[in-house]
Amino acid sequence: MDYAIVEISGRQFWVEPKKYYMINHLPLKIGTKLLIKKVLLINKKEKINIGYPYLTEAKIEATILNHFQGKKILIYKMKPKKKYRRKNGYRNKLTRLLINTINI
Repeated sequence: MDYAIVEISGRQFWVEPKKYYMINHLPLKIGTKLLIKKVLLINKKEKINIGYPYLTEAKIEATILNHFQGKKILIYKMKPKKKYRRKNGYRNKLTRLLINTINI
């Protein structure tokens, strides 16, 4: 089983080839090929390569599939006995990513 640990948009992900991942919004067009260079670890055919902090020769190819909004998060503020109530909602913008290949 091949996998890699990469850093995308400030977060670390365990990624595998031919799988989909939801990440924070990237301002790129749908169908764009993306080359991820911030690779922390690669396990390919039971051989583990660890970067300090990144592997310089490793590259991961990905494709942007679509942009969408996540589930709504409700924020509710209330102060008892003061008649203060505020209800607010927020939907995070996300990007769906397909990992094509893991190269070293």
